[in-house]
Amino acid sequence: MTEKLFWSDPYLTVLETVVTGVDGDVVTVESTIFFAFSGGQESDEGTIAGLPVLEAVCDGTEIRYQLPPEHGLHVGDVVEMRIDGKRRTRLMRLHFAAELVLELVRRAVPGIEKVGAHIAANKARIDFRYDHNISELFLGIVTEVARIVSADLEITSAFEDEATERRYWEIAGFARVPCGGTHPRRTGEVGGIVLARKNPGQGLERIEIKL
Repeated sequence: MTEKLFWSDPYLTVLETVVTGVDGDVVTVESTIFFAFSGGQESDEGTIAGLPVLEAVCDGTEIRYQLPPEHGLHVGDVVEMRIDGKRRTRLMRLHFAAELVLELVRRAVPGIEKVGAHIAANKARIDFRYDHNISELFLGIVTEVARIVSADLEITSAFEDEATERRYWEIAGFARVPCGGTHPRRTGEVGGIVLARKNPGQGLERIEIKL
């Protein structure tokens, strides 16, 4: 199982690691800083041994990285892994902003159903099954997010069950939420947010979040 250093140190952008498996153009490594698409959060972008990672895929508790054909790597090779640090930072900030928005929507509308989410480097979105205009909630949500951000609270991120790699984030006095994504260490890093409403139809409401 790959040691996932993006949880213990989400700010790390360069890592020396060892190739543990090669299957054609797909490799596994001993430890990684390269997050793979999960929970709606996009994969990092970067390189292994100077080669672009074309795709990063979660396979149970393993992560498999697709490299260009003829990459020439072998089991036991020591390689350098690099990720785009600016993109990772934006993903972390948007991811946590979306988590705050989601928690506050659930408090404002108990029982509301989340039906989808996507976290990219330029914006995040959350889709809900909801029969009303969700923008009516925006003023209260933005106000509360601003309060949490300005308080610059510590964000704890840890294992709920290490064997199955179930994780959570927590802000003392606010919430403890299951989540396996990458998070900043303090709420102040999120900064200001802007919300927009989209209506995909079929009884769905979408909140778009930008920094």
